[in-house]
This record gives sequence, structure tokens and C-alpha cells, in this order.
Amino acid sequence: MEKKSKQKFQRQMQTRHLVMLSLGGVIGTGLFLSSGYTIQQAGPFGTILSYLIGALVVYLVMLCLGELSVHMPETGAFHSYATKYIGPGTGYTVAWLYWLTWTVALGSEFTAAGLLMQRWFPSVNVWIWSLLFAILVFVLNILTVRFFAESEFWFASIKVIAIVLFIGVGAAAMVGFVPMTHSESAPFFSNFTSAGLFPNGAFAIVMTMLAVNFAFSGTELIGVAAGETADPEKTIPKAIRTTLWRLIIFFVGTIVVLSALLPTSDAGVLESPFVAVLEQIGVPYAADMMNFVILTAILSAANSGLYASSRMLWSLADKNTISPIFTKLTKQGVPINAVIFSMLGGGLALFSSIIAPDTVYIVLVSISGLAVVVVWISISASQFLFRRQYIKEGNSVKDLVYRTPFYPLVPIASFILCLASCIGIAFDPTQRIALYCGIPFILFCYGSYYLTQSLKKKRGADYVHQNQPY
Repeated sequence: MEKKSKQKFQRQMQTRHLVMLSLGGVIGTGLFLSSGYTIQQAGPFGTILSYLIGALVVYLVMLCLGELSVHMPETGAFHSYATKYIGPGTGYTVAWLYWLTWTVALGSEFTAAGLLMQRWFPSVNVWIWSLLFAILVFVLNILTVRFFAESEFWFASIKVIAIVLFIGVGAAAMVGFVPMTHSESAPFFSNFTSAGLFPNGAFAIVMTMLAVNFAFSGTELIGVAAGETADPEKTIPKAIRTTLWRLIIFFVGTIVVLSALLPTSDAGVLESPFVAVLEQIGVPYAADMMNFVILTAILSAANSGLYASSRMLWSLADKNTISPIFTKLTKQGVPINAVIFSMLGGGLALFSSIIAPDTVYIVLVSISGLAVVVVWISISASQFLFRRQYIKEGNSVKDLVYRTPFYPLVPIASFILCLASCIGIAFDPTQRIALYCGIPFILFCYGSYYLTQSLKKKRGADYVHQNQPY
């Protein structure tokens, strides 16, 4: 049965689909709306440093994921690796953490999309738009994998083109090629040094590092999609390389332009720093254009999120840890029940954000914030243990199509850096709730796994005992 379901997944994703799926999960409201706050906290230089360190952490984790997903291209990848090389309880916990991350994100993304539509249609209720966008994303996910990948490619392309244009026009304004409104002189890099390199002290970088790690979350979607990728030996390494250098250019390039054209004191209080910069340069309809770009960014992230959460559920069912109904695939190779259940989860998250924003919803958001870093830790540990077992079984490292370089330094460094950002949460009062909610949730997942497994064994033993011939 397990083999049959795996054969029905259609390997239709190309490198361009994988790259855009990963960028679709990463580039969202964090870059478009929250980047100004990060600049205000750490200063321009500190923010760039934070993003470069964050990119290094992600790169190390992706090097680990690359070896695993090329050698074992599975749908719901890192849950399977954690189950195999760390332990089934860890694999089960990682899958539920990752499922929750994207399901909670779905709820907030549909709300944000509805709120953005208020700019153009103030008389239409937010929930109507939220429902319409939820239906759209659901339909894109249930048709075929190829159709989903193609829709995600075009969604993500809009925001990528917008960022490239923004960086180009902004850089031209910085050096005086494009005139600023009110005849202001070209600022060059004067804003970088006006308040000192670290206006709030070097420790502010540690605080923003936590937010930066979460900003890069979504890159690991390359691993989730490994089981539905054509020619994974070539496609996955190429997608990892291109995704990472694009992320560094987009994030660092954007921060350089925003920092150069906006005073640090103004950056954090603006609704969207992008709109402020475009209006300074004198771009007509700047607010409407950015509203459209942010809307596509949100829908792209929701599209990626529903894909990721449904594949995690399928993977859990495939390992016989939850009900087998979630392994059901359509003729087009889509896990239909897993998509429906994940969509319902997103609906409940959306409902809790309206009914209980200060209790249930804040707990969900906190757990999902911590979850991504825990998933990265599991990827690093899985690769370390996989390579050790691979050698112990008498295999040659040269036979691996894609190898994590500088083993064991890379998995150990990525493990320590991710763990450090989890520990860093304890020193930030605003993010400490992530530990208070996240650790009990992790313990609950472990407990429920071992409880259900012991009940299964007991039931199996009882059945054998009852059917023994006397």
C-alpha cells in the first residue's frame, strides 16, 4: 500500500518551480511591511549584518537538506529523515510543528489579503475577500501538482520583479541618477552613519536575528517538494544554490535601499516603508502598486503554505502514525484529504484570530514561530546521523550524488547556530512566549506519539491473544 501511494505522486516540478516555491514561502509581509521595524531596532548596518548571518544559517541548513533530499527524495522529506535517523517520536513532532506553522500562517494570510482589498473596495466585508482567496488557493492546490507549481511560479514572479525594480530605482535615486521629490539631494550612504553603526547597541542584532531567522523560513520547502520533483539529483542542488543567492540579493539589497532613502527614526513607524520610498522618488500610484504586490506576495505564501502542510499530513499517514485516510491521492497525484484538513486548520486559525486574538491565537503564532527553527535543528541532526550511518554500513561517501561539504563541521555549525537563536528568545520579553508555548507543545507531541504507539501495541497483543488456537 505504501509503495503504491508513493508511485502515484507525479514528478512534475522543474527547477524554476522549486526556486519560486521556495521564494514564495519566504518573501512575504515580513519583507514588505516589517523590514522598517528591523531597521529601526538594529540600525541599517546592524540589519544588513543580521540578514547576512541569517543567510549563512539558512545556507548551512540547506547544504544538509540537499544531501538528504537528493539521496532520498521523499514528499514531506525532513519529517521522514528525522523519523529514520533521530527517532520516530522526533519525526512525528517535527511534522506536527511544521504543519501548525503553515496552517497558522494560512489564517493570518487570508485575513491580511482581505484587509488589503479594503483599499479598493471599502464597502465589502473583509471576511468575503478572505473566503474568496481561501477558495482560490484551495482550487490551485487540488487540481494537479503541475498546475499548482505553475500558479506559484507566476505569483512569486510578480513580487520578485517588483523587488528587482525597487532595488534598481532606489539605487539610482541614492546616487542621484533619478531625482528625488522636493529637489532633495542624493543621499548616498549618509543615513547609514548618521546615528552610528549600532544606534541601539550591538545586542540589538541578537534580537533581530530571531526575526531574521523566521524571515528566511520557507526555504526548506525545497525538501518538502523533493518527492514531486523531476530529476531530483540535478534539480534540488540547483534550486538550493539559486534560491539562496537570490534571497541574499533581495533581502540585503532591499535593506540597503530602504536604509539609504529613509531616516532610521522614520522607518519603524511607517505602515509600508516601500510606499514611503517610492513616493519620495515620485513614482505615481506607488501605494496602489505596492498594495497589489503585497497582495500577490500574501497569496503566494498561502499557496506554498497549503502545499507544505498537506504534504506533511500525507507523510505522517504514510508512516502509519495518523489515520490512513490522509494517504488518499487523486488521479492527478494530489493528497485530497490532507489538503482539505489543512484548509480547515487554516480556517480555525483564522477564526481564533477573530474570536480569541489574545489567548488561543497568540499561542498558535508563538508555537509556529519557534517551530521553523526546531525543524532546521532536526534537518542538521538528521544529516549528521545519516552520514555516520551511511559510512558505518560500508558505503563510500563518493557514491553520494550531492555531498554536504566540510562534514561534520557544517551540520554541527548549523545545529549550534539554530539552537543559539532558540536560546536567544529567552532574553527577549516580547518573544519569550514562544518558549512558554512551544516547549509544552513539543512535549505534548512526544507524549501523544508514545501513548498512541503503546495503545496500538496493546491492541495488537490483545488481538493475537484472543485469536490464538488453544
